[in-house]
Amino acid sequence: MQAFICNTCGTQYPPTTEPPARCAICDEERQYVHPDGQTWTTLEMMRKSGRYHNEIIHDEEGLYSITTNPRFAIGQTTYLVQNQGFNVLWDCIAYLDEKTVAEVKKLGGVQAIALSHPHYYSTMVEWAETFDAPIYIHTDDKEWVMRPSDYIQFWTGESLQLSEGMTLHRLGGHFKGGAVLHWETGNAGKGILLTGDIITVVADRQWVSFMYSFPNLIPLPARKVAEIAEKVAGLKFDRIYNAFHRVVLRNANQSVQKSAERYIAALEGRLFST
Repeated sequence: MQAFICNTCGTQYPPTTEPPARCAICDEERQYVHPDGQTWTTLEMMRKSGRYHNEIIHDEEGLYSITTNPRFAIGQTTYLVQNQGFNVLWDCIAYLDEKTVAEVKKLGGVQAIALSHPHYYSTMVEWAETFDAPIYIHTDDKEWVMRPSDYIQFWTGESLQLSEGMTLHRLGGHFKGGAVLHWETGNAGKGILLTGDIITVVADRQWVSFMYSFPNLIPLPARKVAEIAEKVAGLKFDRIYNAFHRVVLRNANQSVQKSAERYIAALEGRLFST
């Protein structure tokens, strides 16, 4: 049996003799089924192809990004956050090979895996088994776990401290259990917020945005955007990293607040006339 991976979203399913009939993650309005139809691969097939490799970049003190080249599925970035001997893998990418494992182990391995939302669960169970690390997912998104595992720990409430200076906050929005990782001591003590795309950095890196569905361009309601901005207003962070290696380098909390105001003004017809 093989643990099949959806080529479009990168989600891995439990081992079966035949590929699943459908991908529940893609067959939903926040994602999409590829116009050419549902197709599958496996980690073994990806490794044997010789096509893929992971690139590990040192972004700043205590922070590394990991991306797959060429791009696979959604193409997100995973981050390894080093905090006083406690390493958190933030979000997952589908591809994992021996070289990546060796390099991550040199950096101290992984003590915890935390996920922003279901689109980045991918091969989280493979990563957890490899590094013997628990996976933290908000219970509000439990239904979207396609490959169950004893490594998964569902958390509840509005926040969860992983270690001193490392806290998950549930913001909702894109998914009901959508979470961000607040690294309070990162960025020389100014704080970093790793957001997946619960809060996403846009092309103009002084601004962010919020969506229910990114590929299908479905916006969030004004009340939810206001709630997200209010929840992070009290957190200390000056920098944001999103799921696609876009960064708000400074004044990130202010960027969230002004972006929320602009977003709400646009929804309410106050930003422009057209």
